[in-house]
Amino acid sequence: MAEMITLPWLLLGLFIFLAFTTEAATGFGSIVIALSLGALVLPIAEILPVLVPLNIVMSSTLSWRHRRAIHWPTLWKLILPLMVVGTLAGYGLRPWLGDQLLKNAFGVLVLWFSGRELWRMWRGATASAHGGLWARVWMFLAGITHGLFASGGPLLVYALSGLSLDKQRFRATLILVWLALNSLLTLVFLLDGSLLPAAPRIAMLVPVVIVAMVVGEVLHHRVNEQRFRQAVFVVLAVTGGILAWPG
Repeated sequence: MAEMITLPWLLLGLFIFLAFTTEAATGFGSIVIALSLGALVLPIAEILPVLVPLNIVMSSTLSWRHRRAIHWPTLWKLILPLMVVGTLAGYGLRPWLGDQLLKNAFGVLVLWFSGRELWRMWRGATASAHGGLWARVWMFLAGITHGLFASGGPLLVYALSGLSLDKQRFRATLILVWLALNSLLTLVFLLDGSLLPAAPRIAMLVPVVIVAMVVGEVLHHRVNEQRFRQAVFVVLAVTGGILAWPG
């Protein structure tokens, strides 16, 4: 029990609360934010078997709530086939990278993602559509980043730029993507033996996720989402820079 209440894990609990509150309020970022901050105090390989199952708690709840808005053709014909293959490929690459290189690569991804979003907000730019082939290449790469870091969102959103779905359908479809892929990763963690040792920490942190979902729902109706997102991206940019710096 004492091993689970060390300072790094207490900090991770705080980061998880902030990250899942942000996703409930704005619709993005639970694993990207929690992993970015958590990687400052713990190895990524230790964090992922905890974060991924916790994300299922949120994504399953939100997928059920918004099930009528899911765009099934986009999900089955376009996103999942490429991302499932990419996720398995990314998971296979993890042992070859080592924790330091994994941390640096994740930092570069976060820095690119947050910098791009801040630039778009500052310029007031709108996303332009990719060609069919390039969109599929980016989706496969998004799958690889999901297998590596359980964070395929930045590249998937980039791949789907210009997709003709309204905001509600887009969000609901992406939530189900994360539910499917994180369920796959959880099964992989069970098979590789990393899930069961993480189970006590997962159980301890489930209440944190539930409270974060409630707080996020309240904030969704009370805060300026644009400014809130800007603040989150600034934090991510700083964190990504720290992680990307060669250590």
